[in-house]
Amino acid sequence: MVEIKWAAVRRGLVLSLILWLILREVAGDIGGIIGFLIATIFVGYKADEGYINGAIHGSLVGVVGGIVGGLIILILYIIGLGDIGKQIWPVTGVIEAIIVIIIYAIIGAICGTVGSTIKKVREPQD
Repeated sequence: MVEIKWAAVRRGLVLSLILWLILREVAGDIGGIIGFLIATIFVGYKADEGYINGAIHGSLVGVVGGIVGGLIILILYIIGLGDIGKQIWPVTGVIEAIIVIIIYAIIGAICGTVGSTIKKVREPQD
């Protein structure tokens, strides 16, 4: 049974946001993606307990981050700042947003697995 460590997921979300903001300014959209990749690898590393657990935690960062990001963009549209929302996340429809969240979840799962693999390799062998 997989035990979800919400502290690791929260840290991954915060790290993803911080890295996304910083690296997006430095390297554009690709920098934001790199920030997300680093954050999900970190979450997989912190999740412990195997590859599946790392994958689940990484995908949770992708799903929760995508949903929260989408809600922030929706709020920007509601209060009349839709142009800023388009610059932050150029997804315009609900179907596109769902597809993007699914892609984030898949990428997060892959990177979470990478993070848990790094943890396994670094552990001393008994």
